[in-house]
Amino acid sequence: MRGLLLAAVMLGTVSAAHAADMPDLPILRGSFTDGLTNARPNWQGYYVGGQGDYGKITSKISSTINSDIQSTFVTPGPAYNWQTLAAAQSSTAGYGVFAGYNGQWDDVVLGIEANYIHGGFKSTSSSTGLTFDNTNTVVATTKTSAVVGISDFGSLRMRAGYAWGCFLPYAFFGGGLGSQTVDRYASASPASVQPPTTSATKTKLVYGYSAGAGVDVVLVGGLFARAEYEYQRVTSDIESNIHSVRAGLGYKF
Repeated sequence: MRGLLLAAVMLGTVSAAHAADMPDLPILRGSFTDGLTNARPNWQGYYVGGQGDYGKITSKISSTINSDIQSTFVTPGPAYNWQTLAAAQSSTAGYGVFAGYNGQWDDVVLGIEANYIHGGFKSTSSSTGLTFDNTNTVVATTKTSAVVGISDFGSLRMRAGYAWGCFLPYAFFGGGLGSQTVDRYASASPASVQPPTTSATKTKLVYGYSAGAGVDVVLVGGLFARAEYEYQRVTSDIESNIHSVRAGLGYKF
């Protein structure tokens, strides 16, 4: 009996010593409540990505935008009834890239980002004028149109966000430069001089600013998805306003 008791004590001592040498894993404690890690997504660091957008552009056409073309049609001849152009509008899509850096302090994320869109945004406005004589007969017809395009726009943004699990909602504001092209066309019938139609194209570098909000979402590892809204205002001889929504895919290093 004493031999059996002594053997049981020795076996218990060896088992306790062996258990003490084993790693302290959650599974050995009989619970998965805490999981294997408490790590949160880390947004700090450099990142790059690509994006696509869809939006609407509205351009304010000044009353003098076609005056230089209209001056081709001079008297003598009918007193042409030139109509002013209304605001030019259209909807279109584009694509681009972005790259930036995030700094993170607890849940607050601040960063700077370079953003580029090749949009091909073009807004069109046209007008038609009729000239009548004393008998209410049309003696002359005029047509004027303008196409305002913002083909490229690059901006430098400041971003501020708040890390919420795998989500990073953020707001941004920045300034940038773009390429604006204005195509103008005018015709008159009958024309008092030749040719009866004329056109002109002008391309210039314009500046503006952008603002908006969005959210980045961690997918796996450093890969994240993006959805955002942006407002752009481009100022020059012709002011253009662009509202667009974007979707993108990026990678944080």
